[in-house]
Amino acid sequence: MTKYLLAAAAALSLAVPATAATVVTADRMLDVTTGRYVDHPAIVVGDDGRIQQIGNLASLQLPAGTKHIDLPGETLLPGLIDMHVHLTSLAEIGGYEGNRYTDSFWTAAGVGNALKTINAGFTTVRNVGSGDFADVGLKQAIDGGWAVGPRIVPATYAIGATGGHCDDSSMPPSWDKKWPSVVDSPEEARAKVRWLRKYGAEVIKICATGGVFSFGDEVGVQQLSLEEMNAIADEAHMLHMKVAAHAHGDEGIHDAILAGIDTIEHVSLASDATIALAKQHGTWFDMDIYNDDYILATGTSNGTPQASIDKEKMIGLKQRQTFQRAVRAGVKMIFGTDAGVYPHGDNARQFAKMVQWGMTPLQAVQAATIRASEALARGDVGAIEPGRYGDIIAVRGDPLSNVAVLEHVDAVIKGGKLVKGPGQTQ
Repeated sequence: MTKYLLAAAAALSLAVPATAATVVTADRMLDVTTGRYVDHPAIVVGDDGRIQQIGNLASLQLPAGTKHIDLPGETLLPGLIDMHVHLTSLAEIGGYEGNRYTDSFWTAAGVGNALKTINAGFTTVRNVGSGDFADVGLKQAIDGGWAVGPRIVPATYAIGATGGHCDDSSMPPSWDKKWPSVVDSPEEARAKVRWLRKYGAEVIKICATGGVFSFGDEVGVQQLSLEEMNAIADEAHMLHMKVAAHAHGDEGIHDAILAGIDTIEHVSLASDATIALAKQHGTWFDMDIYNDDYILATGTSNGTPQASIDKEKMIGLKQRQTFQRAVRAGVKMIFGTDAGVYPHGDNARQFAKMVQWGMTPLQAVQAATIRASEALARGDVGAIEPGRYGDIIAVRGDPLSNVAVLEHVDAVIKGGKLVKGPGQTQ
């Protein structure tokens, strides 16, 4: 502890509770709620991992033994939140190439992906689709201290229709089996929500339309009926769970909004009328507008079929234009990247795209912090405030002038504990 800190602690009257464990200091901190900077903050995080109070070293009486994480020259922000990841998927292995790997490989790869994700500054993620309940297992390993990674909100299997985006249509009929995520009626849909929650799902993901990487379907065609989506939303909400809908096509997006789905993923082909409906209903849009660059740049080199590349060519620019129209219309927006479709750890590259297509840097940062926490209905992440977890990142430079500085995170703190420090290359 420095002489300055000792002198300040002795002279000041504002006491920190005895449970305080760590104080984090830096040159400044971004208050994502107001968009203002706070100079020379001191953030006290208790042994329970939650922020106790925020002041500066000249206003805190710190008990002996308090740990000090000092980050000179750095700007602090809340730990970032990615609302659309697939930690147990790899962009580097596409199409039929995935069949070369045993089932447990994907869970093992998820451990490395989780480490890359938190080192990139993302301390909370919503994992919207994973086979074999692998995201639940990964969450349990991280929460138990057996692995290092972000806080995970798992969806487990994503619910879809027979032959749809969340089914497996890559094999001939002789290999046919009913995928665990498939439903074909409102009654089956309700039962599936209960089953997923039973085994660890904390959010429900559905596939309302076709997709880019599924076989044999059209990317914009609706695949779940309004009645099925109504049943899923009603059941999930009764269980106090949120629902996310994969939806590229306008009809599927429209019906998902009417069904009360909480967040719409991708939203590539939404019409102006559907955008207005989303604003009216307070529905969140979660649009992965960076990964088009990666998909088209890599092409079929990683095993992705040409048919999927052709789908991406058809919707990529249109999705970015839809994003621009949605921002202008005032739709509620959150940050989601579909990491796993492009390499994990590069999540923050999307910030620059969001600014390029209409957001201010502050709006982009808020989409990955305070707005994401609102969409999750969680008051424990997304901002540096007393009562929330001490999840904090540090960057050099001014993210409100150049949001791309978020692509280079120098330090990551989760629950008051240093995960990655300046100069480390984990």
